[in-house]
Amino acid sequence: MSFLVREQQQEDWPVVWSILEPVFRSGDSYPLPRDVSERDAKEYWLKTDGYNGVVFDEGDALLGAYYLRPDQGGPGSHVCNAGYVIAAAARGRHLATPLCLQSQEQARSMGFKAMKFNLVVSTNAAAINAWVKAGMEIIGTAPGAFQLPDGRVVDAHIMYKSL
Repeated sequence: MSFLVREQQQEDWPVVWSILEPVFRSGDSYPLPRDVSERDAKEYWLKTDGYNGVVFDEGDALLGAYYLRPDQGGPGSHVCNAGYVIAAAARGRHLATPLCLQSQEQARSMGFKAMKFNLVVSTNAAAINAWVKAGMEIIGTAPGAFQLPDGRVVDAHIMYKSL
């Protein structure tokens, strides 16, 4: 699949919010309240100490978005954290793995030495599969660390890759 990634601009927020909102409202992959306000979601997604990428096809349709930022401060700031959302219309087009690989290149260019995902919900098999294909490894599992909207409590994985 061919796509173009560029840094997110302020004017991109409305279209980015249009793909983030349904994912955040679903409550099955991000650790945010399902009723998160747009303002709070924007504060969560956009950080001044990182990079926000937006992904478009050749026709300028938004396919997805991601963020990169230091996972920790100080001595841990060489490891980045990342989050991804694929637009509903682009799911099933095998975008997640190449997007993760592209974001790893972006992270390297920013000086990061590793990438870490702190919470990959164990029931999100498509994401786990995509991240493993992109070279991420499950380095730990937090038992019962995520509560799904239906009340079930499931495990959450920590994934890592040296860059």
